[in-house]
Amino acid sequence: MVKSVLKYLEGDKAIWILTILMLAFSLITVYSFVPILVKTEGGTPFKYLFKHFVYVIIGFGLMFWVHKQSPVLLSRLARFIFYLSIALLIFTFFFGVTVNNASRWIRIPIISLTFQTSDFAKLALIIYLSRLLVKKKDVLHDWKKGFWPVIWPVLLIVALIAKDNFSTAAIIFAIALVIMFIGQVRLKMILTLIGGGIVAGGLMVALHKAAPDLNILPRYETWENRILNRAAEEKDVLTNAQSINAELAIHNGGVSGVGPGKGKLKLYTAEAYADFFYSSFVEEFGLIGAVGLILTYLILLFRIIRIGLKSERLFEVYLCVGIGLILITQASVNMLVCTGIFPVTGQNMPFLAMGGSALVMVCVSLGIIQSVARSQQVKEA
Repeated sequence: MVKSVLKYLEGDKAIWILTILMLAFSLITVYSFVPILVKTEGGTPFKYLFKHFVYVIIGFGLMFWVHKQSPVLLSRLARFIFYLSIALLIFTFFFGVTVNNASRWIRIPIISLTFQTSDFAKLALIIYLSRLLVKKKDVLHDWKKGFWPVIWPVLLIVALIAKDNFSTAAIIFAIALVIMFIGQVRLKMILTLIGGGIVAGGLMVALHKAAPDLNILPRYETWENRILNRAAEEKDVLTNAQSINAELAIHNGGVSGVGPGKGKLKLYTAEAYADFFYSSFVEEFGLIGAVGLILTYLILLFRIIRIGLKSERLFEVYLCVGIGLILITQASVNMLVCTGIFPVTGQNMPFLAMGGSALVMVCVSLGIIQSVARSQQVKEA
């Protein structure tokens, strides 16, 4: 049966198999990890499972469609995709759905599903940045002709996202710098940009504190509390309940876990199905499951980078590196938050956490990777 399905799926077979397995497995984990959501928002586990299943179908359908398209077409549409992402971010700023003082989502009419525009924007930026690095490759040493035309899209996207989602903005900025370094942008330029960003950030914080009524950084207190709570020697049980429960869940998992659906800490951990997915996963599937999950993401990263390095087009190389870094960074941050190494932040587990725009866009991202792999197979045939 697997062979009969794979014959319709071109590109890297290992990526297809891992993607299908993870999407199928996500139905189990979502059903198991949503009791806290049922408790706080109402409904039944089947309601959230069905919603997630809809996103899985949409995501896989888009992955299949995208992998049939040419990477050359994606390069030609890079500018349009980028400007569309800016328009969506601006629309979200004024008309987005606000949750926890953050306006990150837009509601899709008729079907009433929500979409986080930053998920689309980070992929759009990687595509556009990859195109720019190729276009400006001969003048990247020049500040005016090469560096600034490449960096302004990064700064614009980061600025539009940072207000309501600082962690995502920081991740995008860091990944963009890595791609620029690989694209042979001079290190002194990158370091200058980092220094300027630190100064600008410091000035914004100072202005926010000096004139709090302006509310320049509406989520600054949330960011500050997360860092201070993480750094505190003695934890306030109430303030740090999520982090404490996450660490207890990992401890409770042991070597083999308590079994699917039998976890206890997920009942008291908000976002157990998303931001604290890893802790819930380890509690039920143990150290063995945790190691297996890490290896799965590493295999995906290896296959993605391998596809990129095989490409003859620099655009595809940068694109694969960027998508691979997004995938592994998001998974790593979720793990580091759950293990108490990072302060609490909103990064869920790719493919496995309860679906939404993040699930759809990671499927689209891998569809792009498979498009590159498919074009390579066509050339070799």
